Amino acid sequence: MAETLPTYSEPRWFACHTKPRCEKKFSALLTVEKFTHYLPLVPSVRHYRDQTKRFTKPLFPGYVFAEIPPETKSRVYQQDLLVRAIWVEDQSAFLRQLDDVKTVVASGLEMTLHPLLKKGTRVKVAGGPLYGIEGIVDDPKNPRGVVIAVDVLQQGLLVRMPMEHLQIIP
Repeated sequence: MAETLPTYSEPRWFACHTKPRCEKKFSALLTVEKFTHYLPLVPSVRHYRDQTKRFTKPLFPGYVFAEIPPETKSRVYQQDLLVRAIWVEDQSAFLRQLDDVKTVVASGLEMTLHPLLKKGTRVKVAGGPLYGIEGIVDDPKNPRGVVIAVDVLQQGLLVRMPMEHLQIIP
């Protein structure tokens, strides 16, 4: 089922959300259809009992970035690999960020995904002794922890905690 996209007259970049584990198939479809696109892949190693497997996996699981001309946007849905195409509002900022991603991927440096946390973002603790507790991000630029609210007293407890233990609450 094709998602209704805003109308546009020039090719635009979209973040294409694919079905699970379909990023490489969708990228191959875009290549066949001659769409400009980018699927950032990073090396991965899996160790099994008697062997080691090396392969590449998507840096952003479930996403491929594609420039879609308006007259051919229906073709990205032809093989039922795409969940939705997410409209990118600020094309120039997106292209700068995409160039930055390309530079980082090409560098070969080790990287991990990290949620973009802003002050006041509601989070849930996903690891450690406070597992399951909800709080508010204090200040990600100078992370001191998470504020656990006690609303009735209009008070909060600032708890020092590694940022990797936090999940953003949608």
